[in-house]
Amino acid sequence: MASVFTALGLVLVIEGLALVLAPSRIEEVLALLASIGPVGRRRIGLAAVAAGVGIVALVHAFT
Repeated sequence: MASVFTALGLVLVIEGLALVLAPSRIEEVLALLASIGPVGRRRIGLAAVAAGVGIVALVHAFT
């Protein structure tokens, strides 16, 4: 259970850094995502999930 909270905390740190370091860039990214459409956003989300699962699998394989 501690790993879940650690992972959640790391996600919040990374998201927070993006907002702190480049707040105007976030608006540009959101506008780009709005222009892509639902199917494209779904594919991007699926790729992000697949990458995350791959990273977790690699970490577990080497620990």
